[in-house]
Amino acid sequence: MLSTAPSVHQIRLANVEDVAAIFRVRTAVTENVLTLQQLAELGVTPDAIAEVIRSTPCIWVAEVDGEVAGFAMIELDTACLFAAFVLPLHEGRGMGRDLVAVCEQALFREHALAWLETDGRSRAAGFYHHLGWCQTADLGNGDVRLEKRRP
Repeated sequence: MLSTAPSVHQIRLANVEDVAAIFRVRTAVTENVLTLQQLAELGVTPDAIAEVIRSTPCIWVAEVDGEVAGFAMIELDTACLFAAFVLPLHEGRGMGRDLVAVCEQALFREHALAWLETDGRSRAAGFYHHLGWCQTADLGNGDVRLEKRRP
């Protein structure tokens, strides 16, 4: 459900205590849907995410009323915006934009160019285009590579 009502949210670095909430958000989305089992088959497990959080500041969460309602993750070494997800109830309120902005800031401190991959037919692709990301490659099966240069 999209809403244009403003949302009061806070963005902060994730901590290990946020792992369950991150998975709750990830499995609640309506696009790019993956189950816990499918995520585990890709190597995305609670233990793996906890280790990433412990090793480097690369995941941010957005909270509304003290509850995690969205998150975003980067791979700093490769300049990749790896994930950005918001609970459907909180879509359209600026939370995703703010999460991506924090990720971009972190990526552009280290890199002149950031990239991501997504389904080119998805709402996410339109969202990233709106934020200034440009398609640079067709990866097949509908997937595209988007890039953004440091301002």
